[in-house]
Amino acid sequence: MNQSPDRVLTEDALKHIYKCEEEYHRRPTVQSVAGAIQITLAQSTDLIIKMASRDLLTTNGDEFRLTPAGRDYALQVVRAHRLWERYLADETGFAESKWHELADHYEHTMSPAEINALSAKLGHPIYDPHGDPIPTANGEIVPHSGQPLSGLQVKDMARIVHLEDEPETVYAQLVAEGLYVGMEVHLTEVTPARIRFRSDGHEHTLAPIFASNISVVPLPKDYVITTSDCEYLTALKPGESGKVVNISPASRGVERRRLMDLGILPGTVIAAEMRSPSGDPTAYRIRGALIALRHEQGNLVNIRRLST
Repeated sequence: MNQSPDRVLTEDALKHIYKCEEEYHRRPTVQSVAGAIQITLAQSTDLIIKMASRDLLTTNGDEFRLTPAGRDYALQVVRAHRLWERYLADETGFAESKWHELADHYEHTMSPAEINALSAKLGHPIYDPHGDPIPTANGEIVPHSGQPLSGLQVKDMARIVHLEDEPETVYAQLVAEGLYVGMEVHLTEVTPARIRFRSDGHEHTLAPIFASNISVVPLPKDYVITTSDCEYLTALKPGESGKVVNISPASRGVERRRLMDLGILPGTVIAAEMRSPSGDPTAYRIRGALIALRHEQGNLVNIRRLST
């Protein structure tokens, strides 16, 4: 479909207004539209007037809201965006930092029929890779029903169900920590200054402002986190070996398939053989073959160390 400048501005504005009304629970304004889609206040005012004339918005003074038609259109844009993020995560080798940017482009290129076809290709997922709900073709939404990680107490256990991807600087920090939707966490410290938790055998420390962008569902008090004694593959020194527990769910798409093709599967014994003079990559012996893995790849493989 045509990706005209008017279409892009209208759809970006609809998406912003929808999120204000349904997700952020705040009133959209001329200023917030201008800031969200990077146009001037005068352009924002003109755009809102045009959208009202197309029955996408109702206006009352300086207030405006989506009409039923506007909400349906906004949901179509949100659906296209989140399906594209799901596709990019599961089917391609694009880095996680690129998903949002690419989806922002492709969401404006699709017809409703093409959106439905993409959903069918992916098996009609109900959440994007960040845990945001993907609207169905009928506009139905299944919320993740999580609560902020920052609201938990010491010794609580929970499963991550959503990582907020805005603002980008906060999201980048969460990605750098190796956090992902589905990760099980065990809180070990909660103070006004920091929140500390363990997951997959590793410790993470976040400022509360970052932790508040993570939504979780509590786990029962007697729940056992089976990966609590794991280590990253990179923890092995030359001459040491470990048994693969899993490939982190943070590894997706082409990257995950490559690791599996190399024979990195649960139960596989991997031995660290040698490190390059720079320390990266490391050569590992996997099923009789010598394979070089970069540090960032090794950190996607959870192992249990074998005694020597």
